[in-house]
Amino acid sequence: MDDVIILGAGIVGVATGIHLLRRGRSVTLIDKNAPGRETSFGNAGIIQREGVRPHPFPRDLAMLMQVGLHLSTAARYEPLALPRLAPALLKYWWASSPESYRKVVQSYAPLIGRSIITHADLMAEAGPDAEALVSKSGWLLAFRSDKGLRHEAEKARADQAEFGIAYKVVEWPELKTMEPGLKGGLAGAILWTDPWTVRDPGALVGEYFKLFQRLGGTFVSGAASGLTQDGGVWTTEVNGVRHSGRQAVIALGPWAPDVLDKLGYRLPLFVKRGYHMHYGTEGGAKLNQLILDAEVGYVLAPMARGIRLTTGAEFAMRDAAPTPIQLGRAESAARELFPLGERLDPEPWKGARPCTPDMMPIIGKAPRHEGLFVGIGHAHHGFTLGPATGELLAQAMTGEQPAIDVKPFGMERFLGR
Repeated sequence: MDDVIILGAGIVGVATGIHLLRRGRSVTLIDKNAPGRETSFGNAGIIQREGVRPHPFPRDLAMLMQVGLHLSTAARYEPLALPRLAPALLKYWWASSPESYRKVVQSYAPLIGRSIITHADLMAEAGPDAEALVSKSGWLLAFRSDKGLRHEAEKARADQAEFGIAYKVVEWPELKTMEPGLKGGLAGAILWTDPWTVRDPGALVGEYFKLFQRLGGTFVSGAASGLTQDGGVWTTEVNGVRHSGRQAVIALGPWAPDVLDKLGYRLPLFVKRGYHMHYGTEGGAKLNQLILDAEVGYVLAPMARGIRLTTGAEFAMRDAAPTPIQLGRAESAARELFPLGERLDPEPWKGARPCTPDMMPIIGKAPRHEGLFVGIGHAHHGFTLGPATGELLAQAMTGEQPAIDVKPFGMERFLGR
């Protein structure tokens, strides 16, 4: 029997395992797929130190109309899923009110503040192959309209004053010098200089997993049967073999409800699905830095495989058939700005971002069971916050003082009083 069993080998599960192994715990990590091949694999590859403001539900009438009429590239919904999603989305809308959102940001900012620190820590120990995947030159939030650029510059100035977030306003002539491959159509961009970008997110999680193994962690490949507790011991079964631990961690991302529901934790979780595709370029064009086309709603990121285009949010059921409509729209918009070449993947990649109505992850002890801990619900910032979440969970599980106040991220906030 191990000290800890962890369900889920994405970046949260792997990082949690590393932090526990460093503290002398024996750890078994369990996943039906190879580590880092699900949600941790398909993102835009940003470690978003500037991301102190999680994505709120749109409250602007024009944006709501665009989404409602399926005109938006940034967000789309599947009509048949709405009856089941509506309760969580209503809470999401309420939490996005100006007063509620201010409180969310104040709680969320310290967690984001741990992102670069904790990634740098794991990279340093993982070794040069991990560090070689990273660029520390920031990323570009680009605007087609001067009005949008000026408005974002005001917000950036406020975030710099309040949270110390560094940025630079880049007008079109300078932006064209930085990115000669851009065709035009942009007023300029905000260059966020604090964040790091990764040219292969799945490979970085793979390097972290190698560190997990070097530290003595055990990996079990297969689908866990769930979790049961008996006499202070947590047990699951994988391919007919029982695995037990004195403590257990659920780090299953969008699949967490499959286990939590059976344990009596029916949480208002939902997913934002997303798609990506890799492209070549025409005429040898290069993209030096990641660009988010803010007023359309997609990302172009230079990756090891090519230029990765990632879409905005699709509100749909987790396991519903793919509907990559947003990808087609985003590709058309991206070709206006940059000379994308042929598609390099046979099919679009589809993933599901696990979300909570108040935009903040659930990190910490499950209140109705001893020895059960959870790290889920990171929405758009799972890749950013995986190592920070692992650090906080390991501290909670070993009785250490947490690096930040974890009370705002407790599961209790969704279970009533």
